[in-house]
This record gives sequence, C-alpha cells and structure tokens, in this order.
Amino acid sequence: MVAIDTTPVDPNAPLTKKKIQPINLAIGAGLNMFEVSTLGQPFEVIKTHMAANRGDSMPQAILKTWKRGGGPLGFYQGLIPWAWLEAATKGAVLMFAASEIEHVARKAGLGPAWAGVLGGMGGGITQAYTTMGFCTFMKTVEVTRHKATGPAVSSISIARDIFKREGIRGINKGVNAVAVRQCTNWGSRFGLARVAESGIRKVTGNDDTSKPLSPYQRILASAVGGGFSCWNQPIEVIRVEMQSQVKTAGRPERMTISTAAKWIYQQNGAKGFYRGVVPRIGLGVWQTICMVFGGDQVKAYFAAKK
Repeated sequence: MVAIDTTPVDPNAPLTKKKIQPINLAIGAGLNMFEVSTLGQPFEVIKTHMAANRGDSMPQAILKTWKRGGGPLGFYQGLIPWAWLEAATKGAVLMFAASEIEHVARKAGLGPAWAGVLGGMGGGITQAYTTMGFCTFMKTVEVTRHKATGPAVSSISIARDIFKREGIRGINKGVNAVAVRQCTNWGSRFGLARVAESGIRKVTGNDDTSKPLSPYQRILASAVGGGFSCWNQPIEVIRVEMQSQVKTAGRPERMTISTAAKWIYQQNGAKGFYRGVVPRIGLGVWQTICMVFGGDQVKAYFAAKK
C-alpha cells in the first residue's frame, strides 16, 4: 500500500505527468516492510484464516493460529519471503502504473478526480498480475495448508513443487480475484478519501483547497477510504477460497470466481462472504497509520537533512 494522495489538483493547470522520485519509492518500500513485519501480517493471517475457515469466530481463529504456529510466530506465517517480497515491490508497481494511466486519461479529457480513480484501478490490476498474485497465493498456502509433525517443509520448496506440477498458472491461482480486489480497492479508496477530505474541510472550516490537510486529518481521510473500501470483502473471501489448501468433502478441485462464490454460498450463505472483515478493517487502519503518518515523518526527516 502507498499513501492516498488527497492533494487537490487544479483542472485548469497545464497537464504534466507526476514525477516519481526514487527516494519516495525507497521510503514506501521501507514503510511497507515495517507495516507488514509488525501488526500487518498478524491481521492478514487472522483475516485469511477466518475467510478460509468460515465457521471459526475471531477468538477461535486467534487460538488456532497460536497453536498451529507454536506461539507468536504463528501470526507471521508467510512473512518471509512472500509478504516481504510483496511489500518491497507493490508500491513501486502501483505508482508507476497509476501515474502512466492517469496521465493518458487526463490527455484524453478526463478530469483529475476520475483520472486518479482510473489510475488507481489500473495500478491495482497491474499489482495483481506482477508480484502480488503469486505472493498472495503463497501467503494463503502457508496459512491454510496442513502442517504435519516432523521436519518442517520450507515455503520455497512448496512453491517449487506447485510450479513443477501446475506451472505458472499454479502459483498464480486466484490471480483474477486478486486483480478484482485490487482494482476495486484503489478505485474506492481514492474516491472515498476525497469524500472524507471534503467532509473534514467543511467541519473544520478549511474551505481553501490550496491549504493541505494536517497529518492527522490526512490519516483520518485515508483511514475512512481504507476502512470503507472493505465493502468488497466478498471478492476477498472468494480469493482466499480459490487459493485455500483446506480440504473439504465435495469442494470443487478447480475453482473460478463463479464456482468459488457458489461454493461459499452453499456452505455458509450470504454471511460467509463477510468472514474476516473485522481484521481486514484493522489491517487497513494500521496500513494508513504507517503509510500516511509514517511517510510524512520520514519525508520530513530526509528533507531536514538536505
């Protein structure tokens, strides 16, 4: 995740492509690594467990994760190398793709807001089909696979075996669902953050759009965008089901988005599509704190060093 930019854009200003500074990419990668290595991965693991084991409550998911991983390390399953690889690359992929798409959209005549939404959606799709697809799959495999007693099997070995058996499609299982999730995530995050920003300006009396929001107001606007973008939790549950290694009698072997949705509804009804939404909201809030507030602090530190 990268920070949501709520800076107003003058629609009458000369059209220029947003510059991507290497230092910002490095800061983003570092903050993503920090986010996922602290509270991010525990939220991710609990969210994935609940989406795959839809009969478990959150306390049950936490207890089973603790037992499964032999204590606190259970909450960091899939962190190395998959979550780290994803964290180090997804921000750069999003920024490059979104910048190009937004620039083309502006040249085609779209306004700044809609061009930004389109750029975010396209950037999210690009994330899915580059590094996020197989990284997300392998993280889900680590959380949902059966771990027998005896010598531990490394995550790399499992990925190698899946690749030998099923090829590139095997390690990218569920990538289309990841693409839908990322597309709707970034499109709605951008739009909802803009709405939240407008509300904050009205409440605080700051109607001058040339004046930026304070860091805490930016956190609030981005948190609203991130939290409410969890409306697409059904596609996240479908994504987890497609990638899950949980064995259930009657479960289809090869799942598409439609067959996974049908299976979830048959087993758990409509409420099954919202399992794991609470830890996902928690994840969104933590990402916002790290990327918005943390990003501002790190950028200010480097600016002071110049």
